[in-house]
Amino acid sequence: MTNRRWLLPEAIEDVLPRDAGRIEFLRRSLLDEFSCHGYDFVIPPLLEYVESLLTGSGHDLDLRTFKLVDQLSGRSMGVRADITPQVARIDAHLLNRKGVVRLCYCGSVLHTLPAGFNATREPLQIGAEIYGHAGLEADIETIRLLASALSLCQIAASRFDLGHVAVFRALAKQAGMAPEAEEELFGALQGKDVPMVRELAIDIADPVRSALLALPELYGDRRVLARAKQVLPDLPEIRAALSDLQRLADALADLPLSFDLADLRGYHYHSGVVFAAYCAGSPGALALGGRYDEFGRVYGRARPATGFSMDLRELARLSPDGARRGAIVAPWPEDDAMHAEAQRLRGLGERVVLGLPGHEGSWREAGCDRMLRRNGNDWLIESLKED
Repeated sequence: MTNRRWLLPEAIEDVLPRDAGRIEFLRRSLLDEFSCHGYDFVIPPLLEYVESLLTGSGHDLDLRTFKLVDQLSGRSMGVRADITPQVARIDAHLLNRKGVVRLCYCGSVLHTLPAGFNATREPLQIGAEIYGHAGLEADIETIRLLASALSLCQIAASRFDLGHVAVFRALAKQAGMAPEAEEELFGALQGKDVPMVRELAIDIADPVRSALLALPELYGDRRVLARAKQVLPDLPEIRAALSDLQRLADALADLPLSFDLADLRGYHYHSGVVFAAYCAGSPGALALGGRYDEFGRVYGRARPATGFSMDLRELARLSPDGARRGAIVAPWPEDDAMHAEAQRLRGLGERVVLGLPGHEGSWREAGCDRMLRRNGNDWLIESLKED
């Protein structure tokens, strides 16, 4: 019978050596890639006061956040469910630089509920953000960096979905909807529930009503943008949003792009272009990102911002599992010559394990597939032979 004291909470799990090694390899590779593009690494705290952690981030993040009482101050604290707002706080409140700031991060987040079937409640979030540039050049750089990151993980993206939250916002504003009704319609559009959209929009006058009903169908390749110009009202905000998407389509033509004008994930704090990356074998989006201008205002300094984040655990699951070379077991008794040779091999990238006495026959279980043997003044590496 399983001892219940050793059971972990649902959707929380240990990461064992093989998977942990793959996750750490990808973490180092991706952070090095971000650094090569000029992104500085930051490490926000796991816990913050709730007012700081959730300000401006919307109701969804509030529901996903574990909360507790700080024993020192008596104030409510939250375990972060998303690192992006923390990085925005660092840019706006701590760094306080005038020009463009590029930041990257990697750390665990905790969710009250899993995002989907078989999903973990403790994703290892990695991402990159650009602050201080309002132009589409920053969005283009961010999406290209995402494509480069997936390529580095040897993951072939099947498509990059692009949308723009200004389209729905302009229609909701034109319709004069109350916040509660807008929220309900937002949910129906996000789920592409056309019958519900039709029911919620029944009292809205055309052309806005027809445009809302058309949004779930405005999905596909770049021809969607031409269709959108025909069926959506000629409002300044919509013209500007479609122009942005057209420019992205031209600048990123080498990527497998698709467009979804009903994709409203992150609607509560995103302000412009939004995007998601998909690949075979992943049940949902592998990466999410977009523009969130003005978010820094809640920390005392509004800044243009765009970026993306991914779950490193999911990346490791989807990345090809290359054959990992085993370790070399070094013989006992130890001496200076053996240590010198072990260090030489380690300098060449080999894993060398000291063969402590009394454990013969168990080294293959420890990941060793070769052994170091002395032959006079020479050292030989032979295949490990164990029964």
